[in-house]
Formats: sequence, C-alpha cells, structure tokens
Amino acid sequence: MPGALSYVQFQLLARLGDAVDGHLRMTDLADGVVYSRSGLTYQAQLLQERGLVTRSPSPDDERSTIVAITAAGRDVLQAVFPGHIEAVRGLLFAPLSDDDATDLARILGQVSAHLRAAPPRSAARRRKT
Repeated sequence: MPGALSYVQFQLLARLGDAVDGHLRMTDLADGVVYSRSGLTYQAQLLQERGLVTRSPSPDDERSTIVAITAAGRDVLQAVFPGHIEAVRGLLFAPLSDDDATDLARILGQVSAHLRAAPPRSAARRRKT
C-alpha cells in the first residue's frame, strides 16, 4: 500500500490535513477520531518517526501538545487519498442507491454523535479542574 499507513494513521493525517493550519491539540485529535489518548500518542510517535508529523508543546497551554502535519505527511496523504476514495466508493457506495447513501449518512451521523457523547473511558475528555 502506498504510504504504508494503518487506518488510524490515515485518519490522523486526514484530520490534520483538513485542519485550517495543519495542526491540532493531541486531545482534540483523539476526540475527533474517538481514539484513546495513549493510543493516539503511540500512533503520533510512529508518524513522527517517519517525518509525517511533528509534536511540540502548545504555546497557549504548557500541558497540551500540538501535532502538525509536515510536507512529507501531506505528500503521503496525497498519494494514498485516491486509493482510499476508490476503495470506499467501490466497497461501500457501489451497491447503494442515492436514497440508501442518504440513509447511511444519517445513521452513521447518529452513531458518530453517540460515540462522541459517550466515548470509551480512555478516550473521554478530561475534566477541567
């Protein structure tokens, strides 16, 4: 597979690629992909070792870490995105009518909202003290 990304790594790069300035706080990134913070830290470390992201302390909050996509990360994302789109289209949407796709989007939106409202304990937002 071009880019040799796991599903989670692809999701992380895609979210960073969609971010206005190409970076997000690690906690926001974890909440966005409904993934545990410890799991995200490990995946971000793997991506950083490959030069696809950088991690640095937040200038606004010393307790937060900022993860940013690099030019190399954007290159990998650009290389794998067409294959991702083709796979999703062929595996998921090809057998569906337009009405089916609309229903699927509505249903998955409900599931997504539920997961974000009640994430796994390890992915839950930390309480502000």
